[in-house]
Amino acid sequence: MSTTELAAGSDKARVTRRGIRLSAAGWLGGAIILVYVLVALTGSLWAPYEAAKILTGAPFEGASLAHPFGTDNLGRDVFSRVVLGTRPVLTMTFAATLLAIVAGGLIGVVLGYLRNWVDEVGMRIVDIVISIPTLVLALLIISAVGNSLWLVVVTVAFLFTPRVARVARAATLNVVTNDYISAALARGESTLSICLREILPNITGIMLVEFAIRSAFAIIFIGSLGFLGFGAPPPTPEWGLMINEARANASNSLWPVLAPAAAMAVLVIGINLFADSLSRLIDRQGQNAATEAK
Repeated sequence: MSTTELAAGSDKARVTRRGIRLSAAGWLGGAIILVYVLVALTGSLWAPYEAAKILTGAPFEGASLAHPFGTDNLGRDVFSRVVLGTRPVLTMTFAATLLAIVAGGLIGVVLGYLRNWVDEVGMRIVDIVISIPTLVLALLIISAVGNSLWLVVVTVAFLFTPRVARVARAATLNVVTNDYISAALARGESTLSICLREILPNITGIMLVEFAIRSAFAIIFIGSLGFLGFGAPPPTPEWGLMINEARANASNSLWPVLAPAAAMAVLVIGINLFADSLSRLIDRQGQNAATEAK
């Protein structure tokens, strides 16, 4: 083997090794997400006060050792409310996103596989739903039914499902013409079996990236609903609701506004860093696989 071939092989090996690693930004994003998950799971064990407990200190106290983020207009400890609010925020976010990924993924895979009049009708319905402003539609649904934690989850999942379906359909169209699909048809497998056993595993990476991206959108969207008074009902320590409750008294103390806003912003940044790195990782792995196939 020539020196040139050895160098090419060495370069390919290095590319392959790099292709299975997240970037530094991805690791940072993953670490941020992990910290939030740990806070959600254990926050109730070490938060100084209960979320709804009033007069833990004087109203509008500044940051101190007793109240790291100060207190709000009712004397509630802002730090404890932010910590204890992590669980409902993550629960609503991941539940809504998971429902949307499952429903939208199945719809998109089936439509992309069929590629007939069902696909045409399904995509026109998807386009109609997407054309309606999401916030307006969410407000209409919640105002008609009533706001609760799980209604917010179902509403957000419903609004995200068409967008996930479009991504899943596009990914399906990229793999549906491959030989293993033809082999499955030759074996006499059903449409459902092909979609679940042949197509879905081959678009899992794309759907994982979509899950991460939609999770970041869901945090902002759920926070917006809470800020407008259509999210989780009081006294739930949901961050958007906390900002809404504190904004009228921002001139007295900024901590009740800044603390939940910062918690939301850092989480969204962490998820975006992880999603971007994961997307680049999947792209590199695809390029490496294509290179090795040659």
